[in-house]
Amino acid sequence: MRILLIGEYSRLHNSLKEGLLTLGHEVTLVSDGDDFKNYPNDYSYDAKWSKSKLLFYPRRALHKFFKIDIASIERGLRFYFLLPKLKKFEVIQFINEASINTIASFEIYLIQKLLLHNNKLFLLSSGADAVNVQYMLDKKFKYSILTPYLEEQKASNEYPYMLRYVSKSHLKLHHFLYQNSNGVIATDFDYAIPLEGKSKYLGLIPNPINCAKIDFIPMEIKDKVVLFLGINRHNYVKKGIHFFEEALKIIDEKYAAKVEIIITENIPYEKYIQLYNKAHILLDQVYAYDQGYNALEAMAKGKVVFTGAEQEYIDYYQLTDRVAINALPDVHELVKELSLLIENPQEIIRIGKEARAFVEKEHNYVKIAEKYLKVWDK
Repeated sequence: MRILLIGEYSRLHNSLKEGLLTLGHEVTLVSDGDDFKNYPNDYSYDAKWSKSKLLFYPRRALHKFFKIDIASIERGLRFYFLLPKLKKFEVIQFINEASINTIASFEIYLIQKLLLHNNKLFLLSSGADAVNVQYMLDKKFKYSILTPYLEEQKASNEYPYMLRYVSKSHLKLHHFLYQNSNGVIATDFDYAIPLEGKSKYLGLIPNPINCAKIDFIPMEIKDKVVLFLGINRHNYVKKGIHFFEEALKIIDEKYAAKVEIIITENIPYEKYIQLYNKAHILLDQVYAYDQGYNALEAMAKGKVVFTGAEQEYIDYYQLTDRVAINALPDVHELVKELSLLIENPQEIIRIGKEARAFVEKEHNYVKIAEKYLKVWDK
């Protein structure tokens, strides 16, 4: 089967491609590399010119005064010139509702061109989109990444990007995709729950993880328990990082002789990984029902991860043992869970092993690729 994967988030499509190639299929991946992460692709539509030093200040000025991002226009143009190479595929799959990440009307035009020369079109719900953003705005989750915005009505610079998914211009793109696609696939429970009951919803397929590329690090706790918090200011509020920071202050006072706390922010990748690998416990995010890629990769390494692990997730996978810690937006609960682990280090080792086994079983990239093939065939 000839398969075209468009867009990338956190290596999802790269891992899926590896699984599909293992099964003998022909796969082409087109993306912008997921911005600074620069994930591999076969063809790129990254806005390289717009990100150059020469255009830095003109780009900022255009965005400030006219709300125009020339990078989005460049991505669309680069994708347009790739169209002759993107023909005769049996399946096209978009990473989300704004995979090309250009002006909504231009994106509709580009998708129309794709539909002229290809067969089935599928859409992933693997990040913010019109359905789950509206679900969060309607406060249907007990908590979500929009909770800080809803509680304070404070539009930090993290939220305009998300809120654009319920704008009039994007909703035209959303409806166009739903009318012209063969269906929508969710990649975890944060996206699956809002889609339940939708006619186009095809079900949940977990994120694919290639464990062959992630070394399991058997944990030894000789002296202190090492806790790691990597801060990204771009999603600081959405991930609820301040809850972790407050909890760590209490833990540091309570267990000064038993713990080593590592907090990083904007450090070189090699240094980040060195410190990250040293940790026994990784603090990921609090406003989630399920795990994203960062959490899953840490679990595959055998870390104990504080992330989303709500009851819906436990029931779906029929878990009897904990493979991750459900991190709640509650400092007291975070301190309670951390204290339990620090006082029982053998539990850290046990959960770390369970975490790796869980990822190998439920997120195996080849098995996940097989699930996609079954859905696409139907």
